[in-house]
Amino acid sequence: MSKNTTVVITGATSGLGQLVAVELGKRGCFDLVLTARSRERAEATRKQIELVSPSAKVDFFYGDLSVLKDVKRIGDEIAAAYSNIDVLLNNAGIHAFEQRVTPEGFPEMVAINYLSPWLLTYTLKPCLQNVGKARVVNVASEASRRHGVLKLPEDLTDTTAFTARGSSPIYGKTKLLNIMFTAELARRWSDTGISVNALNPGFNVTGLGRELWFAPLLERLLKILHLGDPRRGADIITRLIVNPEYHKKTGGYFNVGTGKSIQPVSPGGDPKIQQKLWKVTEDLLEQKGFLP
Repeated sequence: MSKNTTVVITGATSGLGQLVAVELGKRGCFDLVLTARSRERAEATRKQIELVSPSAKVDFFYGDLSVLKDVKRIGDEIAAAYSNIDVLLNNAGIHAFEQRVTPEGFPEMVAINYLSPWLLTYTLKPCLQNVGKARVVNVASEASRRHGVLKLPEDLTDTTAFTARGSSPIYGKTKLLNIMFTAELARRWSDTGISVNALNPGFNVTGLGRELWFAPLLERLLKILHLGDPRRGADIITRLIVNPEYHKKTGGYFNVGTGKSIQPVSPGGDPKIQQKLWKVTEDLLEQKGFLP
């Protein structure tokens, strides 16, 4: 990557996003544009990056990614400050163990894991297009294989209560939506020079488990057993950002470790369903006033 490569990372103050930000900071050729909810956690992340790269350029934009009004504002603020964006990493995600409804009436997991990256990517398109060879990288998951039954457009606004046990299919469904969004976006942006790819980061002990009261104990145990090392997930993300081979590919879904292509679970690979997802998402966001 060339000097002054601008990378936007969501969810950069913990877990995989923070690890990737620190790794890119080490390389010394990236301007890091990071989103955060907490200024305290943002400053802690800035200090971690500056420890490995004292001259790193780190810029934070603040907001709640469960609130699409904030997502649109953040996108507009970033676009005003950075006319050229080389990489957008849609990393922020949550596995909630109970249903919560956002102030705008969306199910929280769908809002954060799917609608937020959709809207941010849409908002930053001109900045990505200005570069000529930009990349969009979406963090998906093989949890998508346990997605239950996909219903469109109902799933985008379904606020039915669920238990901790019932949360897994909902989380998996949001990750399936990420994979489908990636494929359709790649098709729609095929003439822009922007590559769009998704990845499976594997099982990681990260902030996704922050709602479990025993998460800190579980994290220590898994580290002792050498399981769930988030550095593996951060590695495949970094490779998709940095390695030239992935810029030559678009619409792909790649695996942790090997970096090889994965075939999405049905109906994730169906172009007609991908197109339907795009249309119902676009219609929904237009109705809510987030798109012109």
